Amino acid sequence: MAADMPLVTTIAAGLGVALVFGFITQKMRLSPILGYLLAGIVVGPYTPGIRADLAIAQQLAEIGVMLLMFGVGLHFHLKDLLAVKGVAVPGAVGQSIVATGLGILLAWALGWNIGEGVVLGIGLSVASTVVLMRGLEDSNQFSTPPGHIAVGWLIVEDLFTVIALVLLPAVTLASRAGDGAGTVIWELAKAIGLVSAFALLMLGPGAKVIPWVLGHVARTRSRELFTLTVLALAISLAVGSTYVGSSMALGAFLAGMVVGQSKVSHQAAADALPMRDAFAVLFFVSVGMLFDPSFVVERPLLVAGALAIVLIGKPLAAIVIVLALGKSVRTALVVAIGLAQIGEFSFILASEGMRLEIFRQDGQTALVAAALISITLNPLLFRAIPAIERWLQRRPKLYGMLQRRSEKRAMEASNMTMVRTAAELGRVHAVVVGYGPVGQTVARILREFKIEPVVIDMNVDTVNKLAGEGRAAVFGDASRPEVLKAAGIEKARYLLVTLPELAARIPVIIAARDLNPELRVLARARFVREGPMLEEIGVHVISYEESEAAVSLAAHMLRECGADNAHIAIEARKIRESLEPANVSPL
Repeated sequence: MAADMPLVTTIAAGLGVALVFGFITQKMRLSPILGYLLAGIVVGPYTPGIRADLAIAQQLAEIGVMLLMFGVGLHFHLKDLLAVKGVAVPGAVGQSIVATGLGILLAWALGWNIGEGVVLGIGLSVASTVVLMRGLEDSNQFSTPPGHIAVGWLIVEDLFTVIALVLLPAVTLASRAGDGAGTVIWELAKAIGLVSAFALLMLGPGAKVIPWVLGHVARTRSRELFTLTVLALAISLAVGSTYVGSSMALGAFLAGMVVGQSKVSHQAAADALPMRDAFAVLFFVSVGMLFDPSFVVERPLLVAGALAIVLIGKPLAAIVIVLALGKSVRTALVVAIGLAQIGEFSFILASEGMRLEIFRQDGQTALVAAALISITLNPLLFRAIPAIERWLQRRPKLYGMLQRRSEKRAMEASNMTMVRTAAELGRVHAVVVGYGPVGQTVARILREFKIEPVVIDMNVDTVNKLAGEGRAAVFGDASRPEVLKAAGIEKARYLLVTLPELAARIPVIIAARDLNPELRVLARARFVREGPMLEEIGVHVISYEESEAAVSLAAHMLRECGADNAHIAIEARKIRESLEPANVSPL
């Protein structure tokens, strides 16, 4: 019976083996994508044992591509990109040009044509969103300025890949016509015109009709019908885009963007996520099925060349660009290592190239090999960032040369905003590091008690705004002694560190206490387990988000039950005593 049902057996084999390998890689603190690719190798035609149907797996993978792109569009927010556009846009453009150029050189060295080199180069230039997000989260860099830059950089790369997917069919068709440059230009113009018309239709009338449809379906209160509507929109619009000469990937991306702007976007994301994840797993499994392990032995130069571009060429380009734009060494390392891998978009582009018969099987297999190795190494490289930074700091001349533009930019920004130094301010009572919602609240309360804090923040616009209001503010990395001195840390009585990530807080506190051992340090902490480490480096008062959330929820619940304020205060104290370390110094 099972042999007569290749679709069922392919799904069962793909998901079952992917579950096993995904669990193993997750336990090893590696990306589950690596496990899914390995599962594909196991059930593929090049290894003994279980064999899934490759043709069916590739069709299932097409659905995975649609839902992956729909998810990208659903979570795409232009404001996230605009916040870091000064680094992300030139950085992504520069790195993509470098990687594509290196890919073309590698293809030329192997005797391939320029079209194959372009597909290979673009495939090697774009990193995996899943791998980057996991690396940033595991290294506590997701909410830091370097993390924001890396995410914005990747968004620009994704947009470039979407454009490449749009133009690839038109360029292919024009080149096959063989009528010269005029035909190529005409086909490109026609493709851009059709795709632009489709995009305008989607983002214009579609932006009104689709949310209207989703809203009416949501009012039926049928979860199943709403989920069906979301999936039908994603897949039908993706397929519909092919009728205007576009790719299904672009259609799904635009559909996700439109749905993402609706009032029911969060529910749409929640309903689409399980289906997207399931088919995305099958997509990665199908890619792994195309990989022949013997290929690494048979074509070592191709694999080594692809890996060199991903692990050496791309990171070096990113480091040079980030440092040239005046960012710190830490930012350069986070961006470079975060993007030193390839993933889903690389496979989507390679699959499109294979479908159009302009990319060879060897190229796709090389991309899979490069992905397997780079995804495996990426978490290890992320963990090595502090060690690399310490190694550089032990070489003052080299570190100073790398930091020169960053420090110059910090000084220019501080001078531009006319920051008042410690001498001008007299006695500095408090320095607040970070001016997000927590930092703003702390600074407001200090001002209400007639204490004017000096704010240190990495956002130039924030510093400019504060200076315009007559507030004391310093632009720069608070872990740098020069920045702390500019804020008057040596004369300050209090340091309040409101940064959300532990990795960002620790160097600030250490540097500040080195400059002022008498400093009273107050810091936020996301988890109670961070307490001992913060106490060890000299924090006197710690506010735990974990325990405060428990206190807040308990207080609300007690009020609902009719408890008075005295009872609530007693319970709040009990919660804090049970969750927080007992040896935290009081104010």
